Amino acid sequence: MGGGTTGLRARAAEGLRERLQRLRALAVVVLQTSVAAAVSWTIASRLVGNPEPVFAPISAVITLGISTGQRYRRAVELVLGVALGVAVGDALIWFIGTGGWQIGVAVALAMVAAVAAGGSAAVVAQSAASAVLIATLTPPTEGIYFSRVVDALIGGVVALVVMAVLLPVDPLTVVSRAAKPALGVLIDGLRGAARGLREQDVAFADDALTLLSEGEGKLSEFHRILPEGQEAATMAPLRWHARGALRRYLESAEYLERSIRNARVLARRTVTLLRDGEPAPPPLGEAVAALADAADVIRHDLGRGHAPSGATDLLRRAVRAASAAHQQGLGFSGNVVVAQVRAIATDLLGTTGLTHDEADRDVRRAGGVL
Repeated sequence: MGGGTTGLRARAAEGLRERLQRLRALAVVVLQTSVAAAVSWTIASRLVGNPEPVFAPISAVITLGISTGQRYRRAVELVLGVALGVAVGDALIWFIGTGGWQIGVAVALAMVAAVAAGGSAAVVAQSAASAVLIATLTPPTEGIYFSRVVDALIGGVVALVVMAVLLPVDPLTVVSRAAKPALGVLIDGLRGAARGLREQDVAFADDALTLLSEGEGKLSEFHRILPEGQEAATMAPLRWHARGALRRYLESAEYLERSIRNARVLARRTVTLLRDGEPAPPPLGEAVAALADAADVIRHDLGRGHAPSGATDLLRRAVRAASAAHQQGLGFSGNVVVAQVRAIATDLLGTTGLTHDEADRDVRRAGGVL
């Protein structure tokens, strides 16, 4: 009974932590959306003079509801989609009235107009939704209300200004939050493989292989978030200082992807080495552990916006240890592990600013080949 209660508490605590993390991640978007809704309503009602500018805050909320991908470009598209749907709905419902078939016609024409204008799927859907709102909640009764199109544009413009100027997201934080789990897979996987080699325990290596194999989603999330960070650093003047740090992340992404792929091969051959009882001299585990430490330094330095030059000595140490293990005598799988240590070291050196040729020469020199 006590164990069940403890497990329940642990799951509840974990669930609470996840919700708090999500809240922290979305805090800026929540603040942006609430400010944009309030400001757009105020501008449309007090400056433009519309007594009920419903579509101003609606447009602002819809525009800021985009949280991933090319946010600014898609936000502009959605503003136009809202305005187009409002315009088509207003004009059509005024002429044909309201009802079931009228809503269907309004939605169809709004979607056709959005497609003809070259809108994306999101724009087409938003045009249709806006037409539905016009046809059902606020149908025109005294002529075509062009003011509602103006309200929609006001809300969208205010949202874009809030997003880019007043309360821009921190692109380095956004990208770092996605990069840390991806690098964590590499670090933990390498450490598990190193422990398996040191303790001659295949279970640790097997767990490391599973972790690296299942970590593809975290790497995909990192790649997905990168364009959003780049866009924020380009569009928001307050975030221009982060462009250098974002460029380092972008340049490192390919190297990190290759490193994780090579680490999976390393872990797989480590499992085979241990199951087959091949030699595993101490320097082999030390080499893999040094790779993990180097990846940890890279994660820390990239997250702080610095070039990860501090990882260079650790990577050279990993290559030297792998060469020492090779000289002591290895089987087939052990030699594959050595080759993967060198490959991962070469890729991780690329994150420090070295070209592939420079990194390759550095690894060959550390391994005693040059």
